[in-house]
Amino acid sequence: MSASRPAFPMHVSVEEARAMLAALLPGPGVEAVPLARARGRTLAADLAARVSHPSATESALDGVAAREADTLGASRDAPVRLRVVGESRAGVPFAGTVGPGECARIYTGAPLPPGADAICPVEKLNDDGPEHVLLRRPASPADVRPEGGDFRAGDVVLRAGLPLTPPRVALAAALGHPEVPVRRRLRVALLSTGDEVREPGEALLPGQVYDSNRHGLTAMLEDCGCEVLPLGHAPDSPAALETIISGAGGADLLLTSGGVSMGRYDFLRDLLMERGEVAFWKVRMRPGGPALLGRWQGLPVFGLPGNPVSSLVVFHVVVRPALSGQPVQTLRLPAATPFRGLPDKTAFWRGVIRDGRVEDYGPQGSGLLRSLSEANALVVVPEGPGVEAGETVDVVLL
Repeated sequence: MSASRPAFPMHVSVEEARAMLAALLPGPGVEAVPLARARGRTLAADLAARVSHPSATESALDGVAAREADTLGASRDAPVRLRVVGESRAGVPFAGTVGPGECARIYTGAPLPPGADAICPVEKLNDDGPEHVLLRRPASPADVRPEGGDFRAGDVVLRAGLPLTPPRVALAAALGHPEVPVRRRLRVALLSTGDEVREPGEALLPGQVYDSNRHGLTAMLEDCGCEVLPLGHAPDSPAALETIISGAGGADLLLTSGGVSMGRYDFLRDLLMERGEVAFWKVRMRPGGPALLGRWQGLPVFGLPGNPVSSLVVFHVVVRPALSGQPVQTLRLPAATPFRGLPDKTAFWRGVIRDGRVEDYGPQGSGLLRSLSEANALVVVPEGPGVEAGETVDVVLL
């Protein structure tokens, strides 16, 4: 690196880092996907009903369809006797009409026959020969589902921006849509770097570590709806690194871990500074300060630190909101313990929420990956003196 002042911002704020990354990403495209692949996607346009639901006035239970007026006063001691003139079942409605003193057997979801306006459940019936039934309670209109009671054709039922949960996928099907418009998934190429990194299951030599970053970041990318393009692992070799990242065509973003700090072997940093573009280097946060944003051959590149806690925390508070378009969700909680402040950085200390308060998790080292599993919050301490016990603090849920 040159000793002269760099031509890009240094030590940007967390908010600036999010905004600068979001500005380099493409706008949300739209694609149509079949319902079988819609779960977890984000709806890109309003969905209107193509049919009414129910499509006809129908029964909510099994029993008989009758005229309510014919059954008033029916009880166990004084049942009402009606003549059975047919049956209505789902998909095969009764073709006739229910007249005075008559009823039709009916099943859940079956259309209500003309002339009938109420249902008596099968549990309150007794057969009286092959053609008559005894009602031991009045038939009730409350057990009739009106046509369009759920929604009517033309109603806008699902709004753009909603995540398609399993119930919403079912609802889209009920609206009559075999496929739905969704936001195109961002394609993120993911790369780990460093000679010390090995795949879980391989034998480790002294000083080597398993690649927790790649697996943790893959899960986080999938959680926020991205398509992951795995690039594997790059050794500490400028030539190998250049070859691998030059093959990330088709991605919307290249996300890397390692190689962006101040060391002699931080080759991703050198490559972008010398032959690519750098939008910023370093964020005023801990953990995770040595993050880098730039471009390589036009492709946006976000370089995460190699320490596992730093990598995952920066993703959670900077990268995830930029990719998803959703702000970081915070709570305001009282602090059960003090939290140290830093004079020139926003701290994201691991914490534990108990009984409506948040307390310090304990060890905060950026290599202590276990802490992110056992903590359930990041406590946001702005630049400055810190937070005393009893004061309120912003908390990001993990």
